[in-house]
Amino acid sequence: MKISKHARHHYRKRNHDDPLTPYGNRPMVTPIVNAVNYEYLDFDVLQKITDGKIDGYTYHRDDNPTVRAVEKRIAELEGAEDCVVCTTGMAACSMVYLTYLRAGGHLILFHDIYGAHYKVSLILERLGVEVTWVDAADWKSVKDCIRPNTQMIFLETPSNPLCKVIDIAATKKMARKVGAMVVVDNTFATPYHQHPLELGADLVVHSATKALGGHNDLMAGAIAGSKEDYDKLWFTRQAIGTTLDAYSASLLERGLKTFPLRAERMASSAMAVAKHLAQCRGISGLHYPGLKSDDGRRISARQMEHGFGGMLAFDVGKTQEDAKRFISALRVIRHAVSLGSTESLICIPFLTTMLYMPPERRTLFGVKPNTVRLSVGIEPAAEILADIDQALKKVGKRK
Repeated sequence: MKISKHARHHYRKRNHDDPLTPYGNRPMVTPIVNAVNYEYLDFDVLQKITDGKIDGYTYHRDDNPTVRAVEKRIAELEGAEDCVVCTTGMAACSMVYLTYLRAGGHLILFHDIYGAHYKVSLILERLGVEVTWVDAADWKSVKDCIRPNTQMIFLETPSNPLCKVIDIAATKKMARKVGAMVVVDNTFATPYHQHPLELGADLVVHSATKALGGHNDLMAGAIAGSKEDYDKLWFTRQAIGTTLDAYSASLLERGLKTFPLRAERMASSAMAVAKHLAQCRGISGLHYPGLKSDDGRRISARQMEHGFGGMLAFDVGKTQEDAKRFISALRVIRHAVSLGSTESLICIPFLTTMLYMPPERRTLFGVKPNTVRLSVGIEPAAEILADIDQALKKVGKRK
């Protein structure tokens, strides 16, 4: 995994005087510090904390040493100067909006993004922010949507759920004309495969609940960027109280230890699954950026490293009932929302992740009632393929 020299140096330097290792011996596992508040033993130290000169701790909503440890680790993975971790992925997105958008400003969003953004966009519009929605398949049209008051372009690539690919560098070039920020949700791609900051993005957002945590046992969000952005986002987090709890931070740091291994395995298996599905009867509308036939392959080959991720989308049969029968017949792949976990997970976005949207909007950009989203896990690829085959056979027999 590519990690910038600056990030490596920054990570080592900031951990050298870690308050969790006062005697020089570093525990192999970061201690879980559940303290809500801290006793002040020295007024001089308190002043240094207040002035931001050291990583010190006063109250959990402000900061926590266990949380701080995982923030530094994610910053290292993304090649960022720093990172703010919070309670959920949508909390991270909302923090970005609240920190950088102003009444009278303009936000560009893509239809191909996690459905909960639709609800957030309604709140932003009530606060005086104009919102324009664009189809990720036509990402070049962003240049025609940019206005003098455009403050931010928020994108996800590969997109959720159809894995459409957006050129990050080209989008930043368009945004630069009016000084707009480009924020990239890197949840699908993960920092194992893609480094948006190196491609020109201003901020990277994660639902750390997904591949970074990887075990379906925590919820967290993360925002990586510059030290200046960290200070701004920290202010927002402290003000609205979205600081992650220490136990979830510890679980997240544990997940990061195996993250590269899991990401490599998922991408390898996902490619095998995509190639197999391309030959299966009853499957259409297959989306995976690693396939040569995929519309986003040229861009993904340029901006993604070490494979193309573990997410796929495809249509089963001709109706939603076909998709339901297929999912019900699966035995290895689990029917559940979320993604990036050790288990392979499948769902029908129209009925789950896109419920936040009105029905007419769910199919506006290519999602169908029988479209399924598959998150490939770490099971042996042969077991996943066999499970798909037996389920398709059962669906075929029942037609």
